[in-house]
Amino acid sequence: MSFSTILSAAIAGLGVEFVRVEADVSNGLPVFHMVGYLSSEVKEAGERVRTAIKNSGFDYPAKRTVINLSPATLRKKGASFDLPIAVSILASLGQISPERMEKCLIIGELSLDGQVRKVPGILPIAIEAFENGITCCIVPRENETEGKLAAGMTVIGVDTLCDAVAFLQGKAQARTDGKGAAELSETDVCNAASDFSEIKGQENVKRAAEIAVAGGHNLLMVGPPGSGKSMTAKCIAGILPKPDIRESIEITKIYSVMGLLNEDKPLIQTRPFREVHHTATRAALIGGGGIPRPGEISLAHGGVLFLDELPEFRKSVLEVLRQPLEERKIQISRTHGNYAFPAGFMLVAAMNPCPCGYYPDMEKCTCTPAQIQKYLSRISHPFLDRIDLCVEASRIRYDDLTENHSGESSAVIRERVCRAREIQKERYKETDIKINAMLKSDDLKRFCVLGKEENELMERAYSVMGLTAGAYHIVLKTARTIADMDGKRMISVKHLREALGYRMIDRKYWG
Repeated sequence: MSFSTILSAAIAGLGVEFVRVEADVSNGLPVFHMVGYLSSEVKEAGERVRTAIKNSGFDYPAKRTVINLSPATLRKKGASFDLPIAVSILASLGQISPERMEKCLIIGELSLDGQVRKVPGILPIAIEAFENGITCCIVPRENETEGKLAAGMTVIGVDTLCDAVAFLQGKAQARTDGKGAAELSETDVCNAASDFSEIKGQENVKRAAEIAVAGGHNLLMVGPPGSGKSMTAKCIAGILPKPDIRESIEITKIYSVMGLLNEDKPLIQTRPFREVHHTATRAALIGGGGIPRPGEISLAHGGVLFLDELPEFRKSVLEVLRQPLEERKIQISRTHGNYAFPAGFMLVAAMNPCPCGYYPDMEKCTCTPAQIQKYLSRISHPFLDRIDLCVEASRIRYDDLTENHSGESSAVIRERVCRAREIQKERYKETDIKINAMLKSDDLKRFCVLGKEENELMERAYSVMGLTAGAYHIVLKTARTIADMDGKRMISVKHLREALGYRMIDRKYWG
């Protein structure tokens, strides 16, 4: 036959679009023509494919070759279509039976000598393919372990074009030595760079960090340089609970699209901890591009996004976080379509109280009131309204610094966090809610019921502290988490007072 069709796929945002690679080889002038709304790297595939076929030992007669990548309305990018193009040409030349290619998806980049190189996005492609009735995927060998995380899918890893052809000709069998996601998920997770036992003093900061992680709340630490804010943030990675297999797959899919997976251990079994420098742009943070790619907030999905030196970020960059912090997703619109990226992250931020860092210690602070006000005004009140816990990290005392006694380890704190998360999991098992931070205003009426004394306290606090509706809801959610950590079903006055205490510092600095 002179015509053949191979199924492949492309990544659009975090979604998967199936692409049919059609090849027609016929008599005529020896030209190689590709159509189908192609980017420059896809157009270059023609030279790579022709050379790879010849260097792999296959005959490539001087004929007219036309390649079409369908649908024509979808912009094709990347080098992942090299292998399906080569296979479709060989099928058109009669070297591969079309029956062998049914229910099979092929993807991979080719080098000039016929080697198959790894490509990003294999996991979401394999999962989507299986859900659409595809039973077999031929992928680069380096992507094989990643592809086998897709339950039920037969994944064939190939090193060369010859390997792919041999399998499709029935001359080679699939390897079955790869581990599935269920097996890989048994490995341990906690590999924190720092431990809470290394932090001297700052018990209030450690307590706030524990509450934040237990309920998935956003945390802001304010204090002078050297007070342990950054270290506390990095210790948080060690008390994050292990994601379940569904969450691991969800996180791994994002990193797969970005090409950030470990070849040998592709399944991400720890919650991400992303630290972003203050020079980051809006596109770097939320995602962007002609065909948008995920940004740092999506890479932090299911984990922590750490912003150190918060006021040093451009105000326009911080303001774009307001919607993702509330909606837990980001929607990016382009003329050719809308793209939705997950953003279920926990924000941890740290900042100095003034440019020199020592306010309100007026003996050390060298800033004028105008400088302090200008510095603090970089953080808007609408942004602060989305911060659940604000805590002050005071200067470490000499006695705390020199004492030999170590505080609680991250492992001990993590056990308490996991117990609180289990309580939440059981409470919300009939809903889409996973953690207290995800509660909406309607959910609060059901899960954060207050008694008479508690209502009176909140009424006074709402009036005296000038709370907004958003801040009021945040206090209830935080109190719900504190009650869970206490093992209490009902929220008490004690829990509300502690939650309200985490709203006092913003009044101290921002009024």
